[in-house]
Amino acid sequence: MRSLRVELVSEHASPLAALGHADAGGQNVHVAALASHLAGLGCDVTVSTRADAPDLPPSVHMAPGVRVDHIVAGPTTPLPKDELWDHMAAFSRALRRRWADRPPDIVHTHFWMSGWAALQARRALPDPPPVVHTFHALGVVKRRHQGVADTSPADRCRVEAQLLRDADHVVATCTDEVTELTALGGEPDRTTVVPCGIDPTAFHPDGPIAPPRRGGHRLVVVSRLVPRKGIDDVIAALPALPGTELLVAGGPPAGALGSDPEVRRLRALARDLHVHDHVEFLGAVARPDVPALLRSADVVVSVPWYEPFGIVPLEAMACGVPVVGSAVGGLLDSIAHRSTGLLVPARDPDAVAAAVGRLLDNPSLRVHMGAEAAARVRQEFTWDLVARSTLEVYEKLRTRRSLPSSATSWAVTA
Repeated sequence: MRSLRVELVSEHASPLAALGHADAGGQNVHVAALASHLAGLGCDVTVSTRADAPDLPPSVHMAPGVRVDHIVAGPTTPLPKDELWDHMAAFSRALRRRWADRPPDIVHTHFWMSGWAALQARRALPDPPPVVHTFHALGVVKRRHQGVADTSPADRCRVEAQLLRDADHVVATCTDEVTELTALGGEPDRTTVVPCGIDPTAFHPDGPIAPPRRGGHRLVVVSRLVPRKGIDDVIAALPALPGTELLVAGGPPAGALGSDPEVRRLRALARDLHVHDHVEFLGAVARPDVPALLRSADVVVSVPWYEPFGIVPLEAMACGVPVVGSAVGGLLDSIAHRSTGLLVPARDPDAVAAAVGRLLDNPSLRVHMGAEAAARVRQEFTWDLVARSTLEVYEKLRTRRSLPSSATSWAVTA
């Protein structure tokens, strides 16, 4: 019996990209991990992404059973993802040409533009493959929180509503997303919740701790440096947390931080609050170095305005570190309030300070929560479980059998 041919389409989030820049974060990690673990389950996996450099080879072997194909659509240079919409017709035509010769058995699209491109590409095929779609973020949510600052293409919300009608199945990453999708017209019997995961061989409590502690307490934020991630709320909490340092990882390399507008904004805030000596921006941190950084923290803080899922809190918990997170989106699923961390309202520095202060003042509580967090993540949130549940969706969709009506922790029919 031949392997199931799976194509993951991720137009802007390459699994090979360096993390931390404005458009490189959780989706890149998600696609890379899902591809590798699906291959480990016997699938033949291709990831299609846009070529964003002139010297990229057409195809790259990423891992056993996983190939990354670079599709030329628009200029072969980095572009903000909100500028890619004009090039999606070319991206779709390239998919159609490839699939005309050898269509995949299943297409799993990631982000709204990938979904549109794949659905357009399969239209002319005599035996079109089923399309599973994961939004990763919704335009209606982004617009709600960012208002006029939202730079998404005007067509985004319309296309996302159409995707809900035309995709064969939707894999949502959290239960909060299902509520949003239902409000947009999504059908519960065509929606399954499969959360994100962690690699337990990399993220675990035992291992090196870096950088060395200088005394006092330490908070760590690992995030893309964009306003919606709420890093300014963590800085604004520091005056109420004397003797506490904050390390912020993400963004451009350390040598280029001075030119980053968000870093300049956050540094100015720290100076205004007289905590600039307690805030250090590390810049982009290599993926293998993230576990040691997380383990160095007393508390990891993740307080975005909104969050489709949030992988960093899971990785911190896997390292045995409690998390203070905003009570939004996927964090409502991943952080067990008062067991593995504390949930606070978004955009509330006073609530952040109170929650962090409670943990810093109680070392035994931190240890207990850290142990609970590590156990919970190992049992419920690994990429192997994610891949197995996703493959279950593929197989049942491909054979046109009904998805299960009974909810489980990992393949939850909405």
